[in-house]
Amino acid sequence: MPPLNSVKTYIEGGYYHIYNRGVDKRKIFQRDLDYSVFLRLLKEYLLPIDHPDLLKIQGIIPRRKPLNCYDDIELISYCLMPNHFHLLIRQKSKYGLKRFSKALLTNYSMYFNKTYERTGRLFQGVYKAVLILDESYFLHLSRYIHLNPSELLARDNPLHKYKYSSYKYYIGINCPDWLNPKPILQMFQNDKSQFPSKILTYQSFVENYKENERELLGRFTLED
Repeated sequence: MPPLNSVKTYIEGGYYHIYNRGVDKRKIFQRDLDYSVFLRLLKEYLLPIDHPDLLKIQGIIPRRKPLNCYDDIELISYCLMPNHFHLLIRQKSKYGLKRFSKALLTNYSMYFNKTYERTGRLFQGVYKAVLILDESYFLHLSRYIHLNPSELLARDNPLHKYKYSSYKYYIGINCPDWLNPKPILQMFQNDKSQFPSKILTYQSFVENYKENERELLGRFTLED
């Protein structure tokens, strides 16, 4: 039997939760530079090919065939953790997800193995992908992704201070052109009927809503 969520259903225009962790639950990000390389790859793949910011990307990633997925993938939210990552994306073209994920994980693995003088797989099998068909699941998934760093942060350190998550862009910090939080924020603004009356903003939804996302999302979160 294939691993949970390893079998993909590719739908043009579909929203997906993409995630994976290090083999044997090992760290895939050991220092700030590692996170930066992964984010630079996202930026390179997801900006329009003629965007001026692409010219600023430094040559710290091993040589590879250039790739641009601007017409294939839209990134909605993300969180990078020491031994795993989460991406919430919209697939613009039918097989964009497959093309994007293969390039992202292959090239990051090449960088990591070269940097730390290791060989072999970095990630725990193929990436996992969940096709999102329910509006409520879509919204709660964004909260689950953004809450991931909670246990890493000191009690007095606010969630938006975590550097390797899109959460800061959802609550007012200038959003980069390679990320689009609007599908989540507009959904929240247009339909508040599914929230308690005291939940007035996306920030209060993420930080003050009492439901446990692991229970709501069930088997579609990262398995322990």
